[in-house]
Amino acid sequence: MIAIVDYQQAYEADEEMAKAIPSAEQVEAWANAVLAAENTGEQEVTVRFTDDEESQTLNHEYRGKDKPTNVLSFPFEVPPGIEMNLLGDLVICVPVIMREAQEQDKTPTNHYAHMVIHGILHLLGYDHIDDADADIMEAKEIRILASLNIGNPYQ
Repeated sequence: MIAIVDYQQAYEADEEMAKAIPSAEQVEAWANAVLAAENTGEQEVTVRFTDDEESQTLNHEYRGKDKPTNVLSFPFEVPPGIEMNLLGDLVICVPVIMREAQEQDKTPTNHYAHMVIHGILHLLGYDHIDDADADIMEAKEIRILASLNIGNPYQ
């Protein structure tokens, strides 16, 4: 095991959504897949499942976008001279994930897996601001998802 996951379920889900929210074990397996693919060694990450309101507040405060979003990544900046294996935090919005999964004809589990992997890649420094970087990041996501028997989310 190379991923240490601080799992936070802060969303009060109805029965259907509650069944779809991944378990701590699933999130840990997805995090391990990313860290193994990137050969990072042991890393700690917080993964918080939340509602539209919290997602929108954070998205507005940190990204200037006044709407909820699927996943937000907050890398931890280690102070100079201190060694820590803390990558940072992911905030995953349950209602957005559920809406997107339905709109994109994906299972919620596969979409959650994609967003955890996508978010951890952001914590590791990957981005998709320009096309070249997006191609690199998407290829990594596709390869990691395939290792978990999950199809290409971009098709």
